Amino acid sequence: MIWAVIVGLIVGSIAKLLTPGRDPGGCIVTSLLGIAGGVLAAVFGHAIGWYRPHQPAGFIASVIGAVAILGIYRAVKGGPL
Repeated sequence: MIWAVIVGLIVGSIAKLLTPGRDPGGCIVTSLLGIAGGVLAAVFGHAIGWYRPHQPAGFIASVIGAVAILGIYRAVKGGPL
């Protein structure tokens, strides 16, 4: 669990760096976006056959998932896309 939070924080931070504009969130939101990005990447990867059951998503796929979730988060919160 602690490892997921640490990796989520790193992935979320990279996603924020790759996405231009201001974000309405702090460290906790960044970590949650990173964790959600990893989950999104794993679910999508399982659906199209990239990953086997119980295999976690790769780091790059997690960053891409976090960027996608950050875009959704910004759209919902009304921030810049």
